Amino acid sequence: MKKTPTILIADDDANICELVRLYLEKEGFQTVVCLNGERALEIFRQGGIDLAILDIMMPKTDGVTVCREIRKESKMPIIMLTAKGETFDKVLCLDLGADDYIVKPFEGKELVARVKAVLRRSLSEDDENMEKVVSYENISINLTNYELIIKGESIDIPPKELELLYYLASHPNRVFTREQLLEDVWGFDYYGDSRTVDVHIKRIREKIEGLSENWQLKTVWSVGYKFEVK
Repeated sequence: MKKTPTILIADDDANICELVRLYLEKEGFQTVVCLNGERALEIFRQGGIDLAILDIMMPKTDGVTVCREIRKESKMPIIMLTAKGETFDKVLCLDLGADDYIVKPFEGKELVARVKAVLRRSLSEDDENMEKVVSYENISINLTNYELIIKGESIDIPPKELELLYYLASHPNRVFTREQLLEDVWGFDYYGDSRTVDVHIKRIREKIEGLSENWQLKTVWSVGYKFEVK
C-alpha cells in the first residue's frame, strides 16, 4: 500500500495555512501546519514529511533560510510561496534548491497541480536512481550493473537474456505470453516469429536450471512463461 504524502505548510499567515491545508486535504494529502521557520525546521527534522510549502517571509527564520537548511540534509521537494509584488529573487530561490514557487494570491487548483507535479518528478527521480536488483536463493539479477550472480559468482550472460530473466523474476508467479515479453522486454510489437523468446528462455535455463527448489523458470503450455516462486 502506498503511503499518503504528508505536506508541511509553513506561513506566518494563519488564514493562508488554513486555506492551503483545506485544498490539500481535500485531495487526500496529510498536512502539518506551522507559523514560523524555526518550527518548520523542527518539524522537518522529526521526519515523515514528503514535501514542504514555505512562505518566503516568516518570523524567527525566513523561508529561504529554511530551504537552505533542508537542502543540507535532504532532497525532499520544496515549493516556495511569495506575495505578489514582494521582492523575490526567483533564480536565487531555485538555485538554493527549491523545486517550484507560487505567487500569492493563487488558485487552489494551481497549488494542488504544482504539488502533484513536484511529487511526481521526485518519485520518478527516486525510481531512476534506485538500483534494480532481484534476488532469490542462489541467484541475484542486477539490471543496473547487468550482472548475474549465481552462488556468489558472476556469470557471463548476454544483455537480452539478463533483461528477460530480470523481467520475469521481478514479476514472480505471473504468466506472460511470448508476445507480451517481446513487447515489454524487446520494446516493440513483434508480428513475426515469436520463437526468439523460446530460444532465449532455453539459454537462460542452461545457466540457472536446478539452482533451487524454491523457484524455477516454468513453461505454461499454450500460454507462455513465468518465474514460479513457491
